Amino acid sequence: MSLDRKYKGISRSTAACWAALACLVVPMFASYFFDDMFSTLSQIFQNPDMLELGWDSGDYGFYAGGYSFLCVCGGLVICGVLLDVFGVRLVGSIFVGLMITGALTVFSALVSGAAPETSLTIAYIGCMLFGLGSEIAGVAVTRSIAKWFKGRNVALAMGLQLAIARLGTAAAFILAPVLVAQKPAGEMYSLLETARPAMAGLGMLLAGGILWGIFVAMDAAFDKDAGIQAGRGAVKDADKFRFSDILKVLTNPRFLMIAFLCVFFYCCIISFKKFGTSIVIPRFGMDVDSAKWMITMIPFFTVAFTPLFGALVDKAGKATLWMLIGSVLVLAAHLVMAFAPQGIAFYGYLAISMLGIGYSLVPSAMWPTVPKIIPDRNLGTAFSLVYWIQNMGMLTVPVFVGMIFRNIVTEAGNKSQEIEAAVNAEYIFIGLGIAAVSVAISLILSSRRHPELEIDMPNKK
Repeated sequence: MSLDRKYKGISRSTAACWAALACLVVPMFASYFFDDMFSTLSQIFQNPDMLELGWDSGDYGFYAGGYSFLCVCGGLVICGVLLDVFGVRLVGSIFVGLMITGALTVFSALVSGAAPETSLTIAYIGCMLFGLGSEIAGVAVTRSIAKWFKGRNVALAMGLQLAIARLGTAAAFILAPVLVAQKPAGEMYSLLETARPAMAGLGMLLAGGILWGIFVAMDAAFDKDAGIQAGRGAVKDADKFRFSDILKVLTNPRFLMIAFLCVFFYCCIISFKKFGTSIVIPRFGMDVDSAKWMITMIPFFTVAFTPLFGALVDKAGKATLWMLIGSVLVLAAHLVMAFAPQGIAFYGYLAISMLGIGYSLVPSAMWPTVPKIIPDRNLGTAFSLVYWIQNMGMLTVPVFVGMIFRNIVTEAGNKSQEIEAAVNAEYIFIGLGIAAVSVAISLILSSRRHPELEIDMPNKK
């Protein structure tokens, strides 16, 4: 009897699948919140004299890049292999714990009262731990959804998980400026005020850790009822993981296209969000509160459209076409932000709307495509390799954007310098958008040359 047939009707009722998904989304919601807790506060780092913390925009960009350091240094690949060898429950639990530990370290650095260089170093270490834990936890969640929803609405389930996780980003965008209220020039932000978003995020991560534990118990019961042994389960010798499989994954042309699309596309959005208010405030003549709500449109669009597009991919297929359309929308959004008339808020809202729709389209089609081109036994490794390549961009792009703001914005209130910095930052995102569109076109052509892979076929059978 095939493993998939064993799954049917045994601990995988519709109610059980959705209950498992409910447990899986909360740790990701909390992770997104913590990662984006300073995104709508990025402008305060342009005036380090007002921060007891003492960080400037370059320091903030350096800190934000720390998320990807351990991931790029091989942590993601090694840990993805561990997921395939030892299973989601053990390895996933370790890295959910690491995510919480990293967040606690960041919070401790923010309130430590140490010199700016020291607090930045400690926070960077915490961000490295949090980033590796978060990425592997994300791989574990994605792999678990692929398992629990196999043969069902997998794209819808993944789309819902992404949508709810991105509500964490929306919550961070909205709550952070409330927790760290804007101060008039000359007043100081205390350490505790600056750290309030981190405190809120840490509490959410602890709640997510509890729900992850509940999922682990459900997944153990799932495998027990299906007759699957602990760890990866009882599998044929031909299905066991081998380290040579890493090379097979990395030499798969379709996999490489998806991985490169992932890094170019996500850097256009995730790295942009880190500096979103610093860009839209000078470009479109907005105040902090209006800019906050403008940037918050990105996750709200994804909440509305990602499940819808996921259901569409499940039913109609055409995944590569949706990836191309989403990439084109993101490129167009950054072109508008760079070249639209100065000081007109309408163009900012237009650009962010296109960014939000593109951010919904591409992941809805991209992530469910990976199981179509990679064997089940290698999915943990494959997702980890995608995230590894993605994190190469996530490590470097925030650093370069932060340097642009540090080097150009030298005087608080100098609007021309702030506008110049915002436009120069957009040039980076435009280049990444062009690369994403190019890769998406290549993926369409490859899919047409290899129809046997069924990349553009519906997911629901």
